[in-house]
Amino acid sequence: MKFSNFLFPQAETPERDEQVIDETLAEARLCDKLGMETLWLAEHHFDGNCAYVDPVSFAAALAVATKQIKIGLAVAQMSLHHPIRMAEQMAMVDNLSKGRLIVGLGRGTAHNIYDYRGFGIDPAEAQERLIEAEEIMIKAWTTTNYEHHGKYWDLWLPILRPSVYTKPHPALIRACSGEESMLEMAREGRPFLMNVQTDEVTKHRMDLYRKTMRASGFGEAHVAKAVDETWVWRNIFIADTDAEAERIGIPLFEEQREHRGRMRKRILEERGESMAKPGETGAAPAYARNVTEHSLICGSPATVAERLTKIDAIGVGGVILQFRLGSSSYDIVENSVRLFMDKVAPEFRTRAAA
Repeated sequence: MKFSNFLFPQAETPERDEQVIDETLAEARLCDKLGMETLWLAEHHFDGNCAYVDPVSFAAALAVATKQIKIGLAVAQMSLHHPIRMAEQMAMVDNLSKGRLIVGLGRGTAHNIYDYRGFGIDPAEAQERLIEAEEIMIKAWTTTNYEHHGKYWDLWLPILRPSVYTKPHPALIRACSGEESMLEMAREGRPFLMNVQTDEVTKHRMDLYRKTMRASGFGEAHVAKAVDETWVWRNIFIADTDAEAERIGIPLFEEQREHRGRMRKRILEERGESMAKPGETGAAPAYARNVTEHSLICGSPATVAERLTKIDAIGVGGVILQFRLGSSSYDIVENSVRLFMDKVAPEFRTRAAA
């Protein structure tokens, strides 16, 4: 099981943006130095939930600021991007990083109506835009004299430049918040990103994912490879003792939860607009990602390792761990990352080598 850091830094006010962005770069360099597998980048707009906002430009910054760590998008909200511009930008980052890029795509937020309103996009179009945009990007990377006539884009280009570093194109992965979208990836034999779920739902989905791939005709080698490239998300806080971790980490997580909901509440009150909807069949309740016991791995290195062992037993490729919670100071984040890489990650490397 691989470990990665979800760089999802909160900036409470606009005055904090610069500092938080600088600290996030420092956090990325630290993870690169300590040998973490991957950095993942989010995309959220207008609310300070993700200080750097744009994963594309930040991925380019990380490509030159780091040396060996992979850089993944988790995810680009494709309903907000032009697919040809995105294909160009990803080709550039692929070159800058010398093939360390993972292009993670999603339909767009299922929570923040203002993300769509700010770009003049109808959220009802988001899924269709994602599917069409992904097709365009793959063809743009791999085809010359390319024409496309679709529902949302009508275009022609002689050749995409720069050409991609990774052939035939950078690694692609899709975010799947619901069970049906996960099954779609299974039928196509593709890896996916799972958002925060309970361990029970995570196991149910991974078992169903493997079963569906086999039923769709994929052999065991392909199934194993797809699972190895699949990632699940958890928040994390580590301190020297359980008591210290709970004393510091839980309030930070609760503050983060409140901050992420504040703008949604304000928009609902001011404009009467919301994207709230019931949880879908087979999914954890919509609020599960905000429930501490489901979303947050919190404790001493030994406690954290024990909790991660349960996820490892489920059979996933890797865990996306968000180390920076709420308004954490950089010192707190650095300590948590170092404790993890010094005292937790080695246990799993030893098991893998045995």
